Amino acid sequence: MRHGSIPGASGRVRPLTLLGDPVLHAACEEVTDFGPGLADLIEDMFATMYAAQGVGLAANQIGVGKRVFVYDCPDDDDVRHLGHVVNPRLVAADGETLRGPEGCLSLPGLEAGTPRFDHAVVEGSDLRGEPVRVHGTGWFARCLQHECDHLEGAVYTDRVTGWRRRRVLRAAARAPWNTA
Repeated sequence: MRHGSIPGASGRVRPLTLLGDPVLHAACEEVTDFGPGLADLIEDMFATMYAAQGVGLAANQIGVGKRVFVYDCPDDDDVRHLGHVVNPRLVAADGETLRGPEGCLSLPGLEAGTPRFDHAVVEGSDLRGEPVRVHGTGWFARCLQHECDHLEGAVYTDRVTGWRRRRVLRAAARAPWNTA
């Protein structure tokens, strides 16, 4: 990405992987090549996220099992957070646990009340390998935790329990996008 360019403007929209696809349910591999292919992947991820009207996207959601995610997400104060993290590690998730509506581009049209901490810190690097540290509160903290979960092979339904879990999984089984 050129400095000052709009993220995703030069990317191509890729198909989303959906619940049940094996790449969504396996831990992603560390990125070791910080070359132009990584920049292209990140551009494609932004383009795909924007086309799907999401606020975050992990690489495995477009079928790439690498530890990368992008985000364009507000926090609870409506402050916009825009960026990407390569090889992210969730180094802090604390504060109050809040159950809030959570959806996912890999489960289109569905959501469930999902418990998340209201503060999160992620460390990793940017597309050039330079260190980054991202702090999130509220909705943005939820986004950071959600995307880190994806890179570990988990989806938000793995954090939902009881009747909420049964309801969202039944809805996923009946969803028109579910070909299983």
